[in-house]
Amino acid sequence: MMGEVHAWLYAHAPRWTVLRPSWFMQNLTTQHLSSIRGDGCIYSATADGRVPFIDAVDIAAVAVEALCNPALASGDQVLTGPEALTYDEVARAISQVIDRPVRHCRLSTQELVARYEASGLPHDYAVMLAGMDEAIAGGAEDRITMDVQEITGRPATSLASFLASQRATFEGV
Repeated sequence: MMGEVHAWLYAHAPRWTVLRPSWFMQNLTTQHLSSIRGDGCIYSATADGRVPFIDAVDIAAVAVEALCNPALASGDQVLTGPEALTYDEVARAISQVIDRPVRHCRLSTQELVARYEASGLPHDYAVMLAGMDEAIAGGAEDRITMDVQEITGRPATSLASFLASQRATFEGV
């Protein structure tokens, strides 16, 4: 999707870094929070696809290095968390943190489009978002990189650590 931007940077910028993060851990405390609290569900069309969720704090730490460290080589930085997980595994991890059941409610791509539209999203945007879930189901996000650790000198945040820090958010406190 951003190939033209990357090509322009490569041809015109003396030093550049493009951050390409995977799905944010914060999606669980924003996009999915109401359904986690209200329905005990994370709705997706990802099937058994795995996602290496990343904490936005890690993305910010890499951005600081990219801006401040002249030794960082130009290029794309594919940023992931330390583990690729299915939404079933994520739901179990949330359940353990908040001491109540949360499950992955599996939808078809079309059912997810309808859910997004019912929440007020325009059709084209709903189709695009649901298509991203479909890509995850096909393995598009099933990878782990060490870029966060290599650039910042510390490991990427685990989902377990993130969830523990967000317990009050999930509980509505």
